[in-house]
Amino acid sequence: QVQLVESGGGLVQAGGSLRLSCVASGRTFSSLYMGWFRQAPGKEREFVGTISLGGRITYYAPSVEGRCTISRDNVKNTVYLQMNTLKSEDTAVYYCAASRNWYGGNWSHLSNGMDYWGKGTLVTVSS
Repeated sequence: QVQLVESGGGLVQAGGSLRLSCVASGRTFSSLYMGWFRQAPGKEREFVGTISLGGRITYYAPSVEGRCTISRDNVKNTVYLQMNTLKSEDTAVYYCAASRNWYGGNWSHLSNGMDYWGKGTLVTVSS
């Protein structure tokens, strides 16, 4: 069993930056593909991006590409989501997810197929 714990959320002004972290328990982190999703109030969960096992390959949703960077540290069992130029529409609870399968990197329609989920961290962007 793997537990994922997100942190780093908070209140930030529009145009600002924030880095989220997700720490995974267990010894299997390096064998898990990692991703981020978000859910805004009143909306469905939305795919943000993914990162491959070694961290060389990343995939981003069009809504965040160019503003977000996902990275991972397999020694620290941690995946990061760096968000820049934040907008009010980025306000959401951000969830970390792990999967044993890559699925090509685009997890837009695969939220139900994740093996593990964190409980989320709230990001609020004030305009």
